[in-house]
Amino acid sequence: MMDWTDRHCRVFHRALTRGARLYTEMLTTGAVIHGDRSRLLGFDPCEHPLALQLGGSNPDDLAESARIGADYGYGEINLNVGCPSDRVKDGRFGACLMAEPELVARCVAAMKAVVGVPVTVKCRIGIDDQDPEVALDALARAVVAAGADGLIVHARKAWLNGLSPKENRDIPPLDYGRVYRLKEAMRDTPIAINGGVSSIEDAAVHLEQVDGVMLGRAAYQEPWRLLAVDHLIFGAPPPHRSMHEVIESIFPYIERERAQGTRLHAITRHLVGAFHGVAGARAFRRALAENCTGADAGLDQLREALSLVPQDAAVRVAA
Repeated sequence: MMDWTDRHCRVFHRALTRGARLYTEMLTTGAVIHGDRSRLLGFDPCEHPLALQLGGSNPDDLAESARIGADYGYGEINLNVGCPSDRVKDGRFGACLMAEPELVARCVAAMKAVVGVPVTVKCRIGIDDQDPEVALDALARAVVAAGADGLIVHARKAWLNGLSPKENRDIPPLDYGRVYRLKEAMRDTPIAINGGVSSIEDAAVHLEQVDGVMLGRAAYQEPWRLLAVDHLIFGAPPPHRSMHEVIESIFPYIERERAQGTRLHAITRHLVGAFHGVAGARAFRRALAENCTGADAGLDQLREALSLVPQDAAVRVAA
């Protein structure tokens, strides 16, 4: 989710669900240690519960990055061992570390030694020619022995040789059963499932077998689905009953950000999928593209875009 789930996106998603845990985009240890921390790590208090996702393979650097993240107030530190992008592979982090479970375990142990918040690992079921029955168990048992507080498993292999990062998100077949078997074998370890989960109803089915479900692209590209999370998963009323209410609820945040020099488009780019299959959705997207990208664009332009979707046509959920 690099370049997607930035702080503006997360504020929007938090207005859709109170209960779901939000994750940052993956940040490299080099960026966290040497980059602009306030820009990279800053977040609005409303985003909690919130986890910082890190990419790296040097235990010392990961420990320092985890400490920085915990000091910033993140409630969980997540090590990504599942991203298959070329720049990740070239930097010796992400999915290629599935081949080095002992190194990943050392990284986890180093992070656990310096932070008091949970440390989790996100991984694949295997890479390339690995046998998922062997590879996933080896990684899971190694990191849990090192102190990991849970795993998030993308239920696909990553083919680092032969498939592009985009192809790795769709072509390797999903094997949810493999993740279920991991949970059965490691009953005391929280296990969440990821990959191809396209609806909250599907997530509820997975929760009969595992402890958590992570949504990635579905949550970003079709954020309206998140309106059902609190009602269907947590048995609680949603923060808002329609996408109109959600977007209007973040107007004060947008005003604060605009006053600090943030361009409106940096926020509204995350709203493109807000409406789906309803009257005015296409006009709304066009207005975002044409009227909300300029340096001077503000709430007036966003209000005009929102007015193109009739109130009674917007997706609503039960209270």
